[in-house]
Amino acid sequence: MTDAFSIFAAARDAPRAIALHAEGRRYSFAELAELARARMHSFPRELAVPHALVGANTLETVLTLYALLERRVPALLLHPKLTDAERAAEIDAAARSAHALPPDAAVVMFTSGTTGRPRGAVLTRAALLASAQASAANLGWRDDDCWLLAMPLARIGGLSIVTRCLAARRAVALAPHFDAVLLPRWIEDERATLVSLVPTMLALLFDGYPDWSPPPFLRAVLVGGAAASERLLARAAARRIPIVITYGCTETCSQVVATPYEGRFDTARFGAGKPLPGAQIRIADGRIQVRGPMRMAGYLGEPPLAADAWFDTGDLGAIDAQGCLHVLGRSTELIVTGGENVHPAEVERALESCPGIEAAGVFGVADETWGQIVAAALVAPAPPTDEALGEHLASRLAAHKRPRRICFVPRLPVTPAGKPDRAALAALEPTLRPLRAR
Repeated sequence: MTDAFSIFAAARDAPRAIALHAEGRRYSFAELAELARARMHSFPRELAVPHALVGANTLETVLTLYALLERRVPALLLHPKLTDAERAAEIDAAARSAHALPPDAAVVMFTSGTTGRPRGAVLTRAALLASAQASAANLGWRDDDCWLLAMPLARIGGLSIVTRCLAARRAVALAPHFDAVLLPRWIEDERATLVSLVPTMLALLFDGYPDWSPPPFLRAVLVGGAAASERLLARAAARRIPIVITYGCTETCSQVVATPYEGRFDTARFGAGKPLPGAQIRIADGRIQVRGPMRMAGYLGEPPLAADAWFDTGDLGAIDAQGCLHVLGRSTELIVTGGENVHPAEVERALESCPGIEAAGVFGVADETWGQIVAAALVAPAPPTDEALGEHLASRLAAHKRPRRICFVPRLPVTPAGKPDRAALAALEPTLRPLRAR
């Protein structure tokens, strides 16, 4: 096969094969190649590197991504939920470090780091291809495969569906957004054989359709982005839903561990799954570390990683005698809500910039649907109204980062070293109330 990520090469390899279901139409690879060619001709002579692209689930976004891949211009994928301030910060950070991007850079995608300040993971074409090949080694491909993309293209789980299917010359069905009410109909109408969801999406589907069972052509539902509860997986098993649990992160181009495809009706014995071909997993001081050809080149503006360097995921885990990975939790304070990462320090800075708030302590609260929700304890002698606080946060934080529940305290708990005591903050859960912001 010629260049895996060239839409023109795909059009030569499989011109009449359906490549994309989008906005009520089905496009062949040949048709998409012509549309991508027109998009390339519309580009200015000098493109910014990386080229900022809001990762909304639209035909226009996919065409621009194809055109950038064809031009070998790295894309800075921006989450559509970012505020103007967050978006501007990522664009500025990318522009300042553009000179240091490796020649093979394909995508820059920001993700929450341990400092609470987002860091841009630099993903190369080689890493994205290695990830696609590792996924294919587990799932295989059928001629009639169609992968439903119902998560944001600006998340690695969404981007990887596009790159996998382009490399394999298979179809993507592009949903404009996730909608639990419409998901069963989308699966039926598009005859989707593969679907990727985060646990929250699966839980919302069950809440809306308690008796839903998959159609016979749906051969795998990949569930990743956050830990799925045993109860959720039991509900899926009772409905004979073919679940493939996955584990990975932006820095590893999505999944590096997955349930074996043949075990999709019996996930309980596999934990988070087994390492995919090419991925190496080890536990160091209780923490999950990964290396392999699908690992990122490094973070934007930071020294590149050596080819054989291990990446510390920040997760705690163990590997059992059968070689299955078990994810035990986060070693950092990261909150994962609906599959989106939120770092307390970033939210605390936004809260403490609000007039009337002297200090803020942010923590996650378990939630059956979202996995966790963001909560905050606030020190505020003259507290703002809920509406004022909501307006303040709306211009600074994406919706998934904003606290849903708050409480007011005279002072924040700290450890003997003077650092925020997250365990003590979590004990404040009974005093929380909803943040009543518009």
